[in-house]
Amino acid sequence: MTLFTRKTTTRFMVAALTFATLMSGAACGSGSSLAKDDTKSGAITEETINPGTLTIATGDPAYTPYVEDNDPESGKGYEAAVAYAVAEKMGFSKDKVKWTRTSFDAAIAPGTKDFDMNIQQFSITSERKNAVDFTPSYYNSTQSLVVHKDSKYASAKSLSELKDAKIGAMVGSTSYTVAQDKLKKDVQTFNDNATLAQALDTNQIDALVIDTPSAYNIVESKQVKEGAVLGQIKGSEDPEGMGIVLPKDSKLTEAASKAVTELDKDGTLKKLQEQWLHEYTSTPTLG
Repeated sequence: MTLFTRKTTTRFMVAALTFATLMSGAACGSGSSLAKDDTKSGAITEETINPGTLTIATGDPAYTPYVEDNDPESGKGYEAAVAYAVAEKMGFSKDKVKWTRTSFDAAIAPGTKDFDMNIQQFSITSERKNAVDFTPSYYNSTQSLVVHKDSKYASAKSLSELKDAKIGAMVGSTSYTVAQDKLKKDVQTFNDNATLAQALDTNQIDALVIDTPSAYNIVESKQVKEGAVLGQIKGSEDPEGMGIVLPKDSKLTEAASKAVTELDKDGTLKKLQEQWLHEYTSTPTLG
């Protein structure tokens, strides 16, 4: 009787212990999964350089039509509007977005950054991908020529008529690559678009190459007095497009890329292009 009781008690204790262990393991597994999901759902806002705030950089100055009145905080202008739309998709409300300024070259150079994202007409290239991350394209622009209205090149109808012209473009830009490829090899380079516009205004060069929306802004804002958009360069549409730059191997790249893709699919990017860039689609083309 005593032996039976001990065996029964032992079996009962083993069974109870096994059951408790299984339940404990299940509970731990469930808790870990929930914790992982909770972390996943809220982690993106904590991966920024200032947790809870998304720091977005743009140029200094930033120009129309990409940023209206050099005021990205307003959300007016194509890139300012895109930036806020991407931020919202990533879980950052407008009051959780902070703007800062960088030069074009510094933004795409290797090394640490003081921003989470940077948007200032960066064309996506394999070379730049070695130093920074990119989202998919939010705009595929063409390149245009700007000249003086009274220039001997102002009536040109083809690129061949510019063979003797002094051409300028911003160093390291897609505009420079297009100018070299489509016009001539000895293109003069300038550190930024403001200096480039000044060079044309002071007759250091005869024409400048820049993306089409910026070309119109240079003329309309009188950065080049008596300037005129001569036309788009045939075959200059950027096949890769412009992407938002992030630090290399950023933990935000996947979320930012997903946001841009969703904004493209749901028609938001197209609506914003129609709102801010519509006047640039009918520019004459020079071949």
